[in-house]
Amino acid sequence: MTRRIWVERLEDGSWQAQSDDGATLKFGKGEGQFSPVELMQIALAGCTALSSQYAVEHALGEGKGARVLVNGTYDPEEGTYLRFQEDVTVDATSAKPALNDENAKELKERMERHINKGCTVKHTLERGAQVRVTVNVRH
Repeated sequence: MTRRIWVERLEDGSWQAQSDDGATLKFGKGEGQFSPVELMQIALAGCTALSSQYAVEHALGEGKGARVLVNGTYDPEEGTYLRFQEDVTVDATSAKPALNDENAKELKERMERHINKGCTVKHTLERGAQVRVTVNVRH
C-alpha cells in the first residue's frame, strides 16, 4: 500500500528522496536543508495537520488549517529522541460566525479525536516500530 521511496546522494553533497510516482525532496545537513530527524518531525506535524484538517475546515471553512509546532527532547548519550511535543494552534478569530466557548471546546475535542484516530506517524512513533536494515555491497 505504501509507495517505494529511496534516497541518493547528489553531487553537491546533499541527498534527494524520490518515489516511484515522481515526488522528490532534497535534504541534508547543510544550511537551508532539513536533517533526517527534522524530516521525522515534519512527518509528525504534517500527519497531525492532515488528520485534523477535516475538523478545522468543517468548523471554519475550506482552506483553513492548524499550525503545528514540534519540539523534541534529545538524549545525546543514547543518540535518540526521548519524546516529541506537538503544539497545535487554530486561529479561529476570523470565523464567521464567531466561535463561542462551547464551539471552541467542540472543535478542540473533534480535532483531538481525528488526530488520535488518523495520525499513523504518531501511532508508529508511540508504538516504537521495529526497523531492520539490510546492507548490500555490489561489486
